[in-house]
Amino acid sequence: MSTQRFTDLLRKQNHTTWEKAVTHRFVQELFDATIDDSVMASYLVQDYRFLDSFLVLLGASVSTADALEPRLRFAQFIGEIAGDENTYFLDAFKALGVSAKQREEIPNTEPTTAFCALMREAAETRDYVAIVAVLLVAEWLYLDWATRGARPLPKNFVHAEWIRLHDFPEFHERIAFLRAELDRVGPARRAVAEDFFHRAVEIELAFFDAAYAHPITGEK
Repeated sequence: MSTQRFTDLLRKQNHTTWEKAVTHRFVQELFDATIDDSVMASYLVQDYRFLDSFLVLLGASVSTADALEPRLRFAQFIGEIAGDENTYFLDAFKALGVSAKQREEIPNTEPTTAFCALMREAAETRDYVAIVAVLLVAEWLYLDWATRGARPLPKNFVHAEWIRLHDFPEFHERIAFLRAELDRVGPARRAVAEDFFHRAVEIELAFFDAAYAHPITGEK
């Protein structure tokens, strides 16, 4: 009898795309502190566009969870996203010279639009499995790349803090919780879990690529 975790199986099914994402040029240059400001600015402007849809998805996780304990964990997660991570974005935009006007007027890239749509699609299904599958990819893939890079961290806070935000004890605990939840509820709705997990991984890789295709010059 296999003892492989369901979430390990999902990642294995998407191994090639997952590895391309977590070892992407963006990740390597982030750790090396060689990433161009225009690429970092593009990446962060687009990533910030996820905030609204991500909070919608988290809200759906609270309302569809089947017990109080996971509801409380997701509610705590909402507070964290609205706190430290939001502050980082605003500080990083200032450091990179990205104006509020640019943040508002620069159009979404195709992967940004696709991921926002996927998060809202998962939320609208009211299916806890679909919701957790998308949340897990959005968090676990980032933990994976953040824990693979060299230490010490870069001196530039824009680079270092983005890494730190995806590699600290509470973040590790969050991924452990999400994995445990999908291990618990996913096998009974395997097709749903596999579909949403796969599409999320594909979009994550495309998102890294898009930062280089649409660089942004800050207004310093």
